[in-house]
Amino acid sequence: MKGIILHGGAGTRLRPITHTGPKQLIPIGNKPMSQYTLEYLTNSGIRDIAIILDDIYPEKVREYYGDGSNFNCSITYINQGKPLVLLMRFNLPTDFVGNDKFVDFL
Repeated sequence: MKGIILHGGAGTRLRPITHTGPKQLIPIGNKPMSQYTLEYLTNSGIRDIAIILDDIYPEKVREYYGDGSNFNCSITYINQGKPLVLLMRFNLPTDFVGNDKFVDFL
């Protein structure tokens, strides 16, 4: 089983908070909101995870999560470039998923 986290969007409704980073790295409690998703996946036994990024601060996401070893998983980054319509994002991870089962989180 593999996990996919859709990690994109401009976060325009959260401005000015999102002027300096992606909305998914905004802290809720003591950690970024997308870390809750990552921990849910790893706590469910899913260790092979892809994070789909757009061109809005992808380097900050890579810097925070790294290769996933600090989160007990392996992370593959898939860069979609400019933001895409949600349904188009589901076509991006086909090489990552292959014939395996997967779960997708928005």
